Amino acid sequence: MRDLVIPLLYLVSGTLFIVGLRGLTHPRSARRGLLLAVLGMAAAVVGTLLHEEIVDFRWILPAVVAGSLIGGAMAKYMPMTAMPERIALSHAFGALAAALVGTAEYYDRAQSLSTFVATALMCEVLLGCVTFTGSLMAFGKLKGILPQRPTVFAGQQTVNLVLFTAAVLVALWLVVSPQTDARFPVLLALSSLFGVLLVVPIGGADMPTVISLLNSYAGLSGAAMGLVLDNKALIVAGALDGASGFLLSVMMSRAMNRSFRNVLFGAFGQAPASGPAAAEQAQERPVRSAGPDEAAMILETARDVIIVPGYGLAVAQAQHRIKEVAELLEEQGARVRYAIHPVAGRMPGHMNVLLAEADVPYDRILDMGEINSDFAQADVALVVGANDVTNPAARTREDSPIYGMPILDVAAARTVMVVKRGMSAGFAGVENELYHLDKTLMLFGDAKDVAAGLVRELEGVRRQRV
Repeated sequence: MRDLVIPLLYLVSGTLFIVGLRGLTHPRSARRGLLLAVLGMAAAVVGTLLHEEIVDFRWILPAVVAGSLIGGAMAKYMPMTAMPERIALSHAFGALAAALVGTAEYYDRAQSLSTFVATALMCEVLLGCVTFTGSLMAFGKLKGILPQRPTVFAGQQTVNLVLFTAAVLVALWLVVSPQTDARFPVLLALSSLFGVLLVVPIGGADMPTVISLLNSYAGLSGAAMGLVLDNKALIVAGALDGASGFLLSVMMSRAMNRSFRNVLFGAFGQAPASGPAAAEQAQERPVRSAGPDEAAMILETARDVIIVPGYGLAVAQAQHRIKEVAELLEEQGARVRYAIHPVAGRMPGHMNVLLAEADVPYDRILDMGEINSDFAQADVALVVGANDVTNPAARTREDSPIYGMPILDVAAARTVMVVKRGMSAGFAGVENELYHLDKTLMLFGDAKDVAAGLVRELEGVRRQRV
């Protein structure tokens, strides 16, 4: 009976993973797709617990309960602004689990490993260690524990290449001659160090690409673990995770005009060549600031408004207030849409999730490719906390680290309003040329507070009309 139930559960699990992933491709079906993926994981866990190799649950059940409580608490209490950090930690935990399982399997079965299984095990451990330490570095940068600017040194790429080559050679040596000697700890150390050096050179503008790339590594490590353990559910889930993460990395690198070859080898995110002096000089240039009253007067007459959300909106949790602004404008006959850059925020889809949380209609949320040509006809482009993805320097300054990155063409709108706390540079460390245009009005302050002020002013205008 067990031999029939376990493969059936794994089949159901793999099917649910595939169908669930398909559902995540559109906001309307994303919730259902996520639920199906959760059910698939539950089926995989049950199928694994039924294996005859498990003879004692005294350590397993407490671990299941503890993991469920921790995961549930993270999902419930961690704010949406911290979602990128949480995902980085999830990658780290999953990769660490794969590395630990691979280590245990190696020391338990070193003398009886076939060449195929040994190869899969070395891939599992190598990728697991790289992803574990790399994800911790990404978490530290996102959280502000580590410097957010790139950390580079002379000969960095050569060092990375030497470390990676040495790790691969040690892994191959262990495949040919598996023994429980000092070589395996050396593999763990080399892989872990390579993970650190792979991520520290990256800058903030490249963070979405790094997150998706680490997701791919974690998935591939899980698939290799499935081959080692002969677990079909792990193979399917890991392959889906690895493939989707890889494709997303390619899409993100294209959206940022980065060479994917450079992404793979960590040779991106260099510091701005212009340096601090140029940034200070740019900040001394004049800007036009306005209050909610003046901004509301302009918005009240606008017939076509495009809202550009960014990480500042997420930090302030201003999505609900911004939706209220949009609804008031629509009541006055304006057409309001939202423009989403592929790497807005600090992870792919970050802004889409925030707007969905505020119940913004899906048909109002448009990708950069769908809406970029419409900015020229827009009366107002309202930028809420977005910075690098709207910076004209990506087109005009060849010394900028974001040069060549496709941007939202907000500068083409008749009037540009930017909601921002101050004049500090974005996560990429580049001063935004948009702020100094004659058509740009700066609305300084917390995004939620500024949006609340706009709501009050627009409601006042509506009452006067009535």
